[in-house]
Amino acid sequence: MVNRKTSLRIRKTHRYLGIFLGLQFLMWTISGLYFSWTDIDEIHGDHFKKESEPSVFEDLNALSNLNEKVYALELKEIAGEPYYWVNESKLIHARSGAYKPGISEEEALAIAHQHMKDELIVSEVHLIDETDAHHEYRGRDLPAYVISYTSDDKVTAYVSVKDGSFQTVRHRDWRWFDFLWMTHTMDYETRDDFNTTVLRAFSLLGLITVCSGFLLWGVSSPTVRKLFN
Repeated sequence: MVNRKTSLRIRKTHRYLGIFLGLQFLMWTISGLYFSWTDIDEIHGDHFKKESEPSVFEDLNALSNLNEKVYALELKEIAGEPYYWVNESKLIHARSGAYKPGISEEEALAIAHQHMKDELIVSEVHLIDETDAHHEYRGRDLPAYVISYTSDDKVTAYVSVKDGSFQTVRHRDWRWFDFLWMTHTMDYETRDDFNTTVLRAFSLLGLITVCSGFLLWGVSSPTVRKLFN
């Protein structure tokens, strides 16, 4: 049977591990509850978007003046005009054949209007050409127009300058989700790495804490003591 000295060591180990890991355990629990109680479509901001019908164009010209091989081609609408997005790098007007170096602020607003619900009112538009690892637009095409709306939900839309594509919507609930996801994965840089050393260490220590709790119960339980006496 475990002696009193060993029992005290187990108790102290369990206690101090619990204090050290308690805050992270709490964040894992809170974030898990938030994830399970939220609608992922709402987190994506789908309730701020409207369904858009596919565009139909006539009298489009071929890319006869393009002096390169085409391996990717997409027809896009930008402010009511048809454009070819060629080889994921060039915008070419589908009627005139003119090259377009990027979209304007007015065109970005028109694109956002196609995707966002009409009742949302634009409060500010500005251009960004770089983001850090913590930015809500991280990992997407730059430069981009940031279109902010007057809303209690702090709604923001992003439109790529290069090809005029509507990139994403960000809002208050998404930002909470992003913060809690960071605390859940313990990746405090990119939020996307589930194999961080910190997460592995805390997971291992958490397992030790649970096991020490069972062990502490075993060495302090009168019933278990009787079995070994």
